[in-house]
Amino acid sequence: MEKQKNAVGRRKEAVTRVFLSKGDGKIIVNDLDYKAYFPQVYLQNQVELPIATIDAGGKFDIQINATGGGKKGQAEAAKLGISRALIDLNPEWRPLLKAAGLLTRDPRGVERKKFGKKKARRSYQFSKR
Repeated sequence: MEKQKNAVGRRKEAVTRVFLSKGDGKIIVNDLDYKAYFPQVYLQNQVELPIATIDAGGKFDIQINATGGGKKGQAEAAKLGISRALIDLNPEWRPLLKAAGLLTRDPRGVERKKFGKKKARRSYQFSKR
């Protein structure tokens, strides 16, 4: 069997497990083609970005299991997972991916709701009379 690398990507509440193997460029997310799973073009671009950065289009098959969060968080978690799997496969790609900012886990999450407020910062509507 050929070499298969796997990695985990996270963003907000989304977690993706990425399985990378030699192939012809198929990207499958939760048993669907990634273009069907992420219908928005900008999310498709997020998933493709690590492969495009190292000019390896059509060389790898990628299987992604995404759970939690929303589509945007899952797409960005997949981006991080693919980048980590590529580095596991070939450490020489690290400077390229690092320069593109693809190895940094985005630490932002949801701000907690405060008491006396409707949401984290949104107040209840003020009525003067």
